[in-house]
Amino acid sequence: MFTGIVEEVGEIVDVRQSEELVVLTVRGPAVSQDAAHGDSIAVNGCCLTVIDDEGASGELFRLELVPETLKRTSLGAVTAGSKVNLERAVPAGGRLGGHIVQGHVDGVGVLVSRTPGERSDEVRFSLPGELSRYVVEKGSIAVDGVSLTVAATDGETFSVALIPTTLADTTLGMRKPGDTVNLEVDVVAKYVERLAAGYLGGSGGEARIQ
Repeated sequence: MFTGIVEEVGEIVDVRQSEELVVLTVRGPAVSQDAAHGDSIAVNGCCLTVIDDEGASGELFRLELVPETLKRTSLGAVTAGSKVNLERAVPAGGRLGGHIVQGHVDGVGVLVSRTPGERSDEVRFSLPGELSRYVVEKGSIAVDGVSLTVAATDGETFSVALIPTTLADTTLGMRKPGDTVNLEVDVVAKYVERLAAGYLGGSGGEARIQ
């Protein structure tokens, strides 16, 4: 589990095709200091597993992308030199600084517009239709692994306000209109929907009166 509090902005050093897999070599001095084979690290909000390293050491670590990950996230588009948000899995007893983030990407959005302010930016993203019901004003959403609060939504897009720390310490400060981002909606909303399904006349139907 993650919290959506990015520890550092890392860099993709190498992208290599290995049969059906894509192997990424990532530079991340902070998150690699105690990374071991089998550990989980979120890369742009996608939970990936560290693999044994032959040749990469110190501040470098390697990860494998399976076809499902390539299909459902924006990571298939990264190249050597791409900047990525990195976060290690939160330890038991660690602080939940953002919100509960699984690292399971629900969909890919596009940065539609950004309005710079004196110290903060208002940024609007497209929202895949199947995710719109989980996104509510003042609710939580992870964008490229960054825990954010939804400022407004119209069902097709949503906007967030990026504070100076977020602009400086994550890749969201570098993003421009047209860039794709990984989205993970609040898992609590999905569980509530699932549990409530037994009381509804159908998906989105009226509640049954027992």
